[in-house]
Amino acid sequence: MDTTTTKGNRRSLRIVQMLLLCVFGIGVNVLCSTIASHFSWKIYLDAVGTVFTAVFGGYIPGVITGILTNLFTGLLIDDSSFYYGSLNVLIAIISAYMARKGLLRKPWGVLACILSLAAVGGFLGSLITWCINGAVKEGFGVDKDIFSAAHWGEFFNSIFADLFRDLLDKTVTVLLVLIPYYLIPKDIRRKLRFRGWQQRALSHEEKDELAKLTTRRTSLRTKLIVLFLAFSLFISTWACGVSLWVYKKGAEDEKTRLAQETAALAAAVIDPDQIDAYLLLGQYVQGYKKTETLLKGIKDTSPDIEYVYVYRIEEDGCHVVFDVDTETVEGQDPGTVIPFDPSFEEFVPDLLAGKEIEPIVSDDMFGWLLTVYQPVKNKYGETVCYAAVDISMKQLTANNIIFLTKMISLFLGFVLLALVLGWWFAEYNITFPVNAMAQSSGSFAYNNGEGLEESVENLKQLDIRTGDEIENLHQTLIKMSTDAVQHVEDLEAKNDTISKMQTALIVVLADMVEGRDEDTGDHIKKTSAYVKIIMEGMRKKGYYTEQLTDQFVKDVYHSAPLHDIGKIGVSDLILNKPGKLTDEEFAEMKKHTLIGEEILNKVMANVPESGYLTEARNLAGGHHEKWNGKGYPRGLSGEDIPLSARIMAVADVFDALISKRIYKPPFSIEKALSIIKEDAGSHFDPLVADAFLSEEEEVRKIAEAFGADVDILLE
Repeated sequence: MDTTTTKGNRRSLRIVQMLLLCVFGIGVNVLCSTIASHFSWKIYLDAVGTVFTAVFGGYIPGVITGILTNLFTGLLIDDSSFYYGSLNVLIAIISAYMARKGLLRKPWGVLACILSLAAVGGFLGSLITWCINGAVKEGFGVDKDIFSAAHWGEFFNSIFADLFRDLLDKTVTVLLVLIPYYLIPKDIRRKLRFRGWQQRALSHEEKDELAKLTTRRTSLRTKLIVLFLAFSLFISTWACGVSLWVYKKGAEDEKTRLAQETAALAAAVIDPDQIDAYLLLGQYVQGYKKTETLLKGIKDTSPDIEYVYVYRIEEDGCHVVFDVDTETVEGQDPGTVIPFDPSFEEFVPDLLAGKEIEPIVSDDMFGWLLTVYQPVKNKYGETVCYAAVDISMKQLTANNIIFLTKMISLFLGFVLLALVLGWWFAEYNITFPVNAMAQSSGSFAYNNGEGLEESVENLKQLDIRTGDEIENLHQTLIKMSTDAVQHVEDLEAKNDTISKMQTALIVVLADMVEGRDEDTGDHIKKTSAYVKIIMEGMRKKGYYTEQLTDQFVKDVYHSAPLHDIGKIGVSDLILNKPGKLTDEEFAEMKKHTLIGEEILNKVMANVPESGYLTEARNLAGGHHEKWNGKGYPRGLSGEDIPLSARIMAVADVFDALISKRIYKPPFSIEKALSIIKEDAGSHFDPLVADAFLSEEEEVRKIAEAFGADVDILLE
């Protein structure tokens, strides 16, 4: 079985484990709430499984458990549970957060968890119940009587009562979950936590390191979550708005239909031929009482029917034919004239003409009413009066609020579920993989092939398996990095070859120059060795640390053989003269410093960024300068003389002292060292001379290795 198949099986097992944990949590929720209900306890215990699953499994199992619990109980037990799913989702999110941050192991963290859950279940739950059921409906604020003495009103009494009850409920819930939380070992709890790694699982330390990565503006995860949230809220708002409009329109149509059917029924029981008699004599006319009783019965057929009455419309107003009494309003006597209500003014002409009119909605002293006028016609088809029905619309607002609350609660639960899923998906499929690649790529060691190989190996070990463009990016980065390793290794090999060729050419060139001088022998090799010893000694003593970088040491050491390259422009007769040079000859000899500078300047014109050539020029032009300013060719003094030249001055003089020349025998090493010591601060930089003298043992090894005669003590 290959690695990919094995990892796929592991992911499948994790998903199965998560689903089993959710099923367990749902079962605990139902069982605990059933037990609490059976024994009539004053607590619910309907979120124990949700909190347990969130604490042990994390956000995703907790949220799924919360939402599915309410769906299950809503379908099989109580449909009102549908509208509290959002609360269970919030409870899961809070519980998972507290567990993830390790707060449940601290007393104040446990208290904060209990208070947060109680605020969700008690306060928000009470608001939802209030909006759905209303303050006077049964089943809202249990135990609210214990707060009634405070005279805060039914709403606040109910809120505080539910908060008190939910505080007790969530205290018991959290304590029940904490028992296994403390007893179960940490490694087992870690295995129960559901994570969606699409790469090698990161440790807490690695995640902390990734968290330190910042973006110039907003992270991709935040952008995705904000975009998703905005889209979800837009869709939810639009859906709730459309649903409310459809519901409201349907409710209004239903009330209109009720009013029209009731008005038609009322019109059917009225004798149109008796209208004049009813107006004149009222209840004294035979059949009036019977008709009035029928109209009252029609009114009582629905609680939404507020008023039933019969009017004849005249120029001076509405003449009462029948006006059914209500519990709060006594009907007008027959023949009473009621002025036209302002809301009816535009319909008066049609009413006087006996025409049918559209339903009228009014809001006046009688309340918010929907009125329907049904013409009562005689045998000639003439309208003799109107049977009118007023339908109360005040419950419509309450019903709209109830409906909107239910819709918001339903949508909020699923929006929260989708939001958590989106956040979880973005974190494990985008944020972690991208940041891990960014961190791994940003820490690449490009200075050598070995460091690059280690960086590439770190990148490979991320093992990103998102199966999408991010995985493609990871594979591309690995390929690019692998190619870069090979390229760097090739460059290092070529640079090494070039460096060796360069060093060999320098030595050959220096040998060619020095070969013209019969006495110099191995001068360039020895001076290079002394230069290296001096620089190592200076580093040990802490001299000129800012200048003595690795690159500086390397450049000076490799360019040391070129310090006398200017001798190529000096006559052989002068170079090999056995006796003392005349002033003119010495003046000619001193020109080798300037000639060497000029040669190297010409070379540098074609290779401007070569550090070793810069130091070679400094060596060639300045190795005969003196600390006290009495040297040549420019008479520089102190630190105005390049450091490399001050180092070479010591090495050059020492080798000249212990070497045999045509014009002198070799000095002993002791004598040469004493001269260096005496001239420190005048001829030589005292720090450079001190570093050289401190490395006497190494100096002797070099001198003896090249055959210096240490036994000859000539003055």
